[in-house]
Amino acid sequence: MRPRFLSLASLLLLTACATPPAPRLLFADEFDVDGPPDPARWDCETGFVRNEEAQFYTHGRPANARVEDGLLLLEARREDWPNPAHVPGSTDWRRARASAAYTSASLHTRGLFALRYGRLEARARVPRGAGVWPAFWTLGADRPQVGWPRCGEIDVMEYVGKEPHVVWGTAHWGAGQGHKSSGGRIELREPWADFHVYAVEWRPERIEWFVDGTRYHVLELDEVAPGEDNPLRRPHELILNLALGGTWGGPIDDAALPARLAVDWVRVWSLADDPAPASP
Repeated sequence: MRPRFLSLASLLLLTACATPPAPRLLFADEFDVDGPPDPARWDCETGFVRNEEAQFYTHGRPANARVEDGLLLLEARREDWPNPAHVPGSTDWRRARASAAYTSASLHTRGLFALRYGRLEARARVPRGAGVWPAFWTLGADRPQVGWPRCGEIDVMEYVGKEPHVVWGTAHWGAGQGHKSSGGRIELREPWADFHVYAVEWRPERIEWFVDGTRYHVLELDEVAPGEDNPLRRPHELILNLALGGTWGGPIDDAALPARLAVDWVRVWSLADDPAPASP
């Protein structure tokens, strides 16, 4: 039998098919321009928002959110702040409070950027002190329609000052009043002393959590729900915030304030097996 030889064109085609596409940068903020956070990338939450936290999130206020010397700074401060949504006697804690004793900031990409799968990463330095609760996380873009936890949530990094040597990564989901979660923790000697890279790799099959390249938790998405009827297989938006107190943060040490979450950069990359990476 005569030997068969592939043409150069066929070899090139086979090589191209065998080589996965290089990761693409889908979203990035290097925080290299001093001033307010880039409004083309970030918007601000306002008011009392979640978890019965102590702070009032302000909108567009440099004292609570600014870019300075190449860093995004989210600053929690001890100061009185009126609640314009106050309704005396309301059963909603967000309206029942006439004022806050603390202010801070929460940035999000709602209406600006959403993604479905990819590598999400931020290089950040958390604050130190009892009551601080910084986080880098996502919420399902359909939250206004379906609510939480049905929309799904991916916490790339959460840190609570009452457990000063532990960083958490968690996913949340559920239907109706049901709430389920899967999370892991990693111990860092002094996470407030230096910057660390907090990341997840989010694929259709699983989510993996990392700190400085060390993987510490994995969630197989079929454990949540099969197929596309799974909130962790739908588009999500990014959130960066610094909370105080609340249902997990615990008592606040005023002597530790002002406290700052410092972020060097945020980047979102496509993955080689990413079928639907992002949308505006």
